[in-house]
Amino acid sequence: MMKMRTGTTSGDGELELRPGGMVVQKRTDHSSSVPRVIRVRVKYGSVHHEISINSQSTFGELKKILSGATGVHHQDMKIIYKDKERDSKMFLDLSGVKDRSKLILKEDPISQEKRLLELRKIAAKEKSTKAISDISSQVERLAGQLSAFDTVIGKGGKVEEKNLENLMEMLMNQLVKLDAISGDGDIKLKKKMQEERLQKYIEALDLLNIKNSTQPQPQPQYKERDSLTFDEEASRKPTISSSSPPVIITTRWETFDSNSGQTVKPVHPKFKWELFN
Repeated sequence: MMKMRTGTTSGDGELELRPGGMVVQKRTDHSSSVPRVIRVRVKYGSVHHEISINSQSTFGELKKILSGATGVHHQDMKIIYKDKERDSKMFLDLSGVKDRSKLILKEDPISQEKRLLELRKIAAKEKSTKAISDISSQVERLAGQLSAFDTVIGKGGKVEEKNLENLMEMLMNQLVKLDAISGDGDIKLKKKMQEERLQKYIEALDLLNIKNSTQPQPQPQYKERDSLTFDEEASRKPTISSSSPPVIITTRWETFDSNSGQTVKPVHPKFKWELFN
């Protein structure tokens, strides 16, 4: 068990760390007694609260019980016993609190202001941490585009100038957002790391822009057929004159009527044939 010596509002004494993490006044053998439940009467404004609590509890534990009854945060409380403010780490029985003892509860505006200020600091830190995390994700995505452009230009290709300008604008926007974040300690360190990272990408993009501007314009590649002129292409296609009439082929045959009155005379051969026996 951790032990320490410190001064309190009720005098000097040793403190010990309880398993729950609370630092309280150390109990000695001569001050120990059998714990029992006592009832104390606490006045808050014009209202009296009767609280049942273990006699060996601390004033801090009593404050937490009163917080539920009064709605006042336990860190904003002051407990007065016998005209003296009692520290939260002190035990009730060692401070002389007995059954039916009367205590006074007051709000501590200074403690309340400190607590609210601490809450605002925590909220601001969480907001800054989230903002830096979002910027880091965006920068990671933009770094992927930068790497893709670097690959294209490195292989002799050319990237449109507009794409490089858009990437530069997005990187600068992230740098402006990062500059608007304020914070100390861990926040300041994370912010500086992202700033250095963005500056490195911006410088790399500047070099790529210069290299891209000196790249030769790629010539389009055509096939042999595509290199023909329109006149050559037109000469290969058959043309049909629209002025010539269409040719119609029919299968009508001329017939002769046997009853027309004409006689067909036999035709004698004009050659003399020689017969062999």
